[in-house]
Amino acid sequence: MEEILNGYKVGNATWLYLSFFLIVAIYFRFSRIFTLRNSDLLMLLAISPGILLAKNGSASGYVWLFVVCSVWMLRLIFDGYFTRRPRLEQNLNTPGLTFLCAVAFVFLSIHGWTSKELPASTVQTVEAADRLLKLQEAPAKSAHSPDEAKAGPAAAVLTAPIVPIVKAMPSLAPSNNTEPKTAGTAPTTMTAVYAARLASIIAHLLVIAALVCIGRWQFGDQQIGMAMGALYMLLPCTSYDVGRLNHVLPAAFILWAIASYRRPILAGGLMALACGTLFFPVFLLPLWFLFYDRRGAVRFGAGLAAVGIALAGSLVLTSADTTSFINQMIGAVIDWPALSFRANDVSGGFWTPEIKAYRIPVFVAFCAGTIVISIWPRQKTLENLIANSGAIIVGTQFWYPQQGGVYSLWYVPLLLVVIFRPTLSHLLPPEFARRAATQQPANAPAAPELVGSGGPINGAAARLG
Repeated sequence: MEEILNGYKVGNATWLYLSFFLIVAIYFRFSRIFTLRNSDLLMLLAISPGILLAKNGSASGYVWLFVVCSVWMLRLIFDGYFTRRPRLEQNLNTPGLTFLCAVAFVFLSIHGWTSKELPASTVQTVEAADRLLKLQEAPAKSAHSPDEAKAGPAAAVLTAPIVPIVKAMPSLAPSNNTEPKTAGTAPTTMTAVYAARLASIIAHLLVIAALVCIGRWQFGDQQIGMAMGALYMLLPCTSYDVGRLNHVLPAAFILWAIASYRRPILAGGLMALACGTLFFPVFLLPLWFLFYDRRGAVRFGAGLAAVGIALAGSLVLTSADTTSFINQMIGAVIDWPALSFRANDVSGGFWTPEIKAYRIPVFVAFCAGTIVISIWPRQKTLENLIANSGAIIVGTQFWYPQQGGVYSLWYVPLLLVVIFRPTLSHLLPPEFARRAATQQPANAPAAPELVGSGGPINGAAARLG
């Protein structure tokens, strides 16, 4: 921001204080202090101080984040027991929230465009997209930052259209201009830097649009959608990692899969894009397969396979031979060396070399918990799908070796959906919804209308999702 307003600068700590009071003023229910909504809001705000401490090199930041993630894990697992979900409006009306959402996006975009702290992984994704457009072979070993998760082929495929747009703007992409080393990488061209910034802004816009659409389509209240979008942009943890393209894209695709859950093929394709960007959405697949009935699971798998084959085809374009293609396929989604349980695997975060062995029982507990919440309950509603997906993503933070807990953009968007959601027990998977509709007696009384700021929603349509 100081590049636009001379002498104007808001540090991370200052933004933490300002956003805290602004968020409390808009979302905290002062008339009903002891509510689930207020406790969720305070737990959500507790994430950012831990990230700030970790970024400043304090080991207490990781402990802080592990404690907060533990509380959120319990909250998500027992989300189904909080059956009373009254509609709580924000302390700002819908036009005000819309204005705040627009202004917050402008400020977030300016911060993302002018930020000098551009993650190396984002730049490397843009460089991979440029190689894809030029049909150049990918390097045998990608030297990604040791504190970053490796991105899959989906990130490069989706970023590829942005590169020629930036190159077509001479003022943004001088031919021979380079920028200093970015987070331990070789000097990169300004084209890659500006393309990385633009791609990150678009990824955040996808998250905001998905939150608004979920509020409108699934919650039947557009004000809730605007409130979720505005809160996402006001949270300090979003501002701290505004340039982490590879972290924002999976969350965006998961949200859009939730928004389109009534179309299993589309939801499967979106989940494939999420899995093809970073590894952690892979653990959500058993839950999503079991969420749908048999026909729905087949359609979901078809969409997942179709997009997966297309992403594998993109690797063919950057492979010189079969060996190169196989090597890229093996590490396309999961960075196996980074996830190894070797004691001498030194990386930043909670798991220091002295205690890395304890990651093994934590990982085993995570896998067991993932199986349990994927199977139970057998017939799931949309609210079960949302809460269980969030619990699985939060659970990855406990055993992930590279700065576990810091990657808040993986799970914060889903936490917002859990916090603001009304009762969604009527939103069933498509096959279950059709069976319930056909079994309803013809002379049954009409269901009452659900009224929100987005307009009335017919009760029968709501049951069908």
